[in-house]
Amino acid sequence: MPLISNPNLIAGIEHCDDAGVYKLRDDLAIIQTLDFFTPIVDDPYTFGQVAVANSLSDVYAMGGTPLTALNIICFPIKTMAISILHDILRGGLDKMREADVLLVGGHSVEDNELKYGLSVTGTVHPDRVLLNRGAMTGDALILTKPLGTGIINTVLKANMASDDMVNKSIKTMAELNKKAADLLKDFTTVHACTDVTGFGLLGHACEMIEGSDVGMIIDSSKVPVFSEIKPFVEMGIIPGGLNRNRNFRMPMIETGHDCPKWLIDIFFDPQTSGGLLISLSPRDAENLVQRMVDNGIEYARIIGEVVSEPRGKITLL
Repeated sequence: MPLISNPNLIAGIEHCDDAGVYKLRDDLAIIQTLDFFTPIVDDPYTFGQVAVANSLSDVYAMGGTPLTALNIICFPIKTMAISILHDILRGGLDKMREADVLLVGGHSVEDNELKYGLSVTGTVHPDRVLLNRGAMTGDALILTKPLGTGIINTVLKANMASDDMVNKSIKTMAELNKKAADLLKDFTTVHACTDVTGFGLLGHACEMIEGSDVGMIIDSSKVPVFSEIKPFVEMGIIPGGLNRNRNFRMPMIETGHDCPKWLIDIFFDPQTSGGLLISLSPRDAENLVQRMVDNGIEYARIIGEVVSEPRGKITLL
């Protein structure tokens, strides 16, 4: 399909970036993104919070500040109480208030399956846009949230999840990437950034190096994960999206003997409202991680580095 080009388009659909970016003037660009999905938790209010945090995340990943949002609602009005929708919207609105985002409208349709999310507009300086490509040899890789929310949601559907496991997952998914994004703005050596969502850690990492002249080494022992999910992964209680991610991207992955299969599965787990994956100069990485931890981003870790060889490959240690 031929794409429409424009000299003011900084990021479009060509490189699977997290959002679109269009330059309005030399010192201002707008960021646009849209995301919505079906419920992944039972509580309507919590679902609203997670859906909004997930939708806003793409703007943060691009280095921007979300300003306004439009609700996107699909609701089965004939089979579900309207109070459920009220609770979803209340949860979403509270999360928007936390992010200092203004809800300016939206659109709803009757649908047999409930769905909710946002269309979001944000701003960024054209020279400070963060793309998912541009990682440089020697960069350190930082991940800001633990992995495993997709697996936990599958375990929950099987009625095998503990309350503690579910609560940890919900807290992570509902957490905004705002603090991490704000801290990034203090560093000029950030070369690439993306948020880890449906394609899993390795899927989004592959997007960062695909077609480039660099590769990555990821130390599996450094990657933050929900350790409670190991037995469920070994039993095969995993989401279908994990298998699709692994089948598609495994040709780009080289695994060492010290990285167990169950952990590789977690690295392909599709996340909802996952953390940021950041590539930046190693001289700033430790400082950034410490500042993140000091500001309550407790799982932020340096998980690897960008290397010149093998290019286009991710090596798991």
